[in-house]
Amino acid sequence: MMESILLTIVLAPLVGAAIAGLLRNQIGKAGAHWATILGVGTSCVLSMYILYLHAFAGAEVYNQSVYTWMVSDGLRFEVGFLIDRLTAMMMAVVTFVSLMVHIYTIGYMHDEDGYQRFFSYIALFTFSMLMLVMSNNFLQLFFGWEAVGLVSYLLIGFYFKKDTAVFANMKAFLVNRVGDFGFVLGIAAVAMYFNTLDYAEAFAAAPAFADTTINIWGDEQWSLMTVVCILLFIGAMGKSAQVPLHVWLPDSMEGPTPISALIHAATMVTAGIFMVARMSPLYEMSETALTFVLVIGATTAFFMGLIGIIQNDIKRVVAYSTLSQLGYMVAALGVSAYAAGLFHLMTHAFFKALLFLAAGSVIMGMHHDQDIRNMGGIRKYMPITHWTALLGSLALIGFPGFSGFFSKDAIIEAVHYSTIDGAGYAYVLLVAGVFLTALYSFRMYFLVFHGKGPRDEHAKDHLHESPWVVTLPLILLAIPSVFIGYFTVGDMVFGDYFNGILTVAPEHNTLGQIEFTSAWGFVMHAVHGVPLYLALGGLFAAWYVYTRKPGIASELRTRLDWAHFALDQKYGFDHFNQAVFAGGSRLLGKFFWNVGDKVIIDGIAVNGSAHTVGWLASVVRFIQTGYLYHYAFAVILGLLGLLTWFVVR
Repeated sequence: MMESILLTIVLAPLVGAAIAGLLRNQIGKAGAHWATILGVGTSCVLSMYILYLHAFAGAEVYNQSVYTWMVSDGLRFEVGFLIDRLTAMMMAVVTFVSLMVHIYTIGYMHDEDGYQRFFSYIALFTFSMLMLVMSNNFLQLFFGWEAVGLVSYLLIGFYFKKDTAVFANMKAFLVNRVGDFGFVLGIAAVAMYFNTLDYAEAFAAAPAFADTTINIWGDEQWSLMTVVCILLFIGAMGKSAQVPLHVWLPDSMEGPTPISALIHAATMVTAGIFMVARMSPLYEMSETALTFVLVIGATTAFFMGLIGIIQNDIKRVVAYSTLSQLGYMVAALGVSAYAAGLFHLMTHAFFKALLFLAAGSVIMGMHHDQDIRNMGGIRKYMPITHWTALLGSLALIGFPGFSGFFSKDAIIEAVHYSTIDGAGYAYVLLVAGVFLTALYSFRMYFLVFHGKGPRDEHAKDHLHESPWVVTLPLILLAIPSVFIGYFTVGDMVFGDYFNGILTVAPEHNTLGQIEFTSAWGFVMHAVHGVPLYLALGGLFAAWYVYTRKPGIASELRTRLDWAHFALDQKYGFDHFNQAVFAGGSRLLGKFFWNVGDKVIIDGIAVNGSAHTVGWLASVVRFIQTGYLYHYAFAVILGLLGLLTWFVVR
């Protein structure tokens, strides 16, 4: 029974994707969106049922193989499902957000070419993410990992006639290949030393290798667990867009807005967070790996938030917000606060999907103008979009009582109590990031929804609220964005929701040091904390600068032109990658073309062989004179030579 339900959850979106993609001409637009919505809706309903069974009905963990592909030297290559409370939570979040995006897409993509193709892609994306989170082995994990990467490539480049979209999807593909190279090496190390690809078996075998060292190069010995964990995390750095493999995520805005919501909220970018949390039994054996994770996460959280302050594209502001919030999740993983990181993953999925879809609603109203400097006063024309965007923004900055407040404050408190190397550095950056989050979030909010109105009079005359297929998902996402943190923080972060699923060494249990009595008590405790006042300070600064004294922003930009230039250039990562990696690859290719292809292959191997044969023929042809006495003389010389050789021998 359970196996049938799980197969239905996974395969329903795949069937919908196949129908929308392969039969698009026969079923038309309505058939495409109904096929995929029914498929994802079925998965959503059944996922909620699975969540109920595991979170409330006390269901046992399900860990079974459903198909064995191959067995080689005792190593099993299987398709299987591991369903516990972590998986159930991820399934519910992925399918619910995906369902909202599917419904929203009906309105957003209504007049776009490739309507059926887009629905096929997003349903396929949902299938790929479900295969990833439901897997019970590294092989299936890798399949889902690569599948979400493939579909993101197709979706980011959906407008394949635009050069910028083609560049963006190629950038995402190549950057993720860098991360995936490390990920594959990590999986290979697990298979090589643990002789299994099954999660449970690998976790059971790992303690025996806790003190094992390996030689990589030279005489240096490396801890096996450190190497495995860092290699796996390099894969997470690509998928979850951590510095320096973050550069693809802002450019993914070239895809349609619905897929920006799906990629940034509940699917691809959360894959790395989920993977590291799932691998907690391995990471707890290496403080070096945890420190590496912590420093990367905190660095991403702060420095990507800084870039968000100067962005003028409404979608890119939200994109840099995603980068920053992913940094908070990764930092939580680095201090072994896996529950807090996963909790922020869940709350962030709702309010970030809400913000992206609200941004898309604004873009529709502005006739696809995405520059926030051309907007203003939209709250009067689009009230539902305005109020839902405000709720999402308050959740994002961690306003007390909203879902983002509980998850973000839990992470900051956990980092504060941690004794892992680098925790002090991370704490300073994460606390400072609270101010930045409020500043860029409400800079966007005030510029878009307040003020006199859009600069374009034509846009102002035609502004109106989006259709119900757009506003309904906004309302349904706003509800958990406000309330879900209050009702789940006690059990999920400080309770026993993840008991037996996440492994935390006693010396790393920072969440256990946080005094928690109730959700309301947590709010009261935060009132006395620095993060709350920084969030309110950022909100006030955004209000004052962008509604009361807009000249301050211009003056600061003039005075801090060097800082603005650095942020505008994104710290030079793109230029460095283009010059060193892309440029270096082109130079290397040109060298191999000139030396390898033209000189060695064409010059020596092909033309050289022809010239050698021609020269040899031109020499040998002088032997063929046509005179009989020449040939008789040659025969006599040959005989004399043979006689001489036999005599001397």
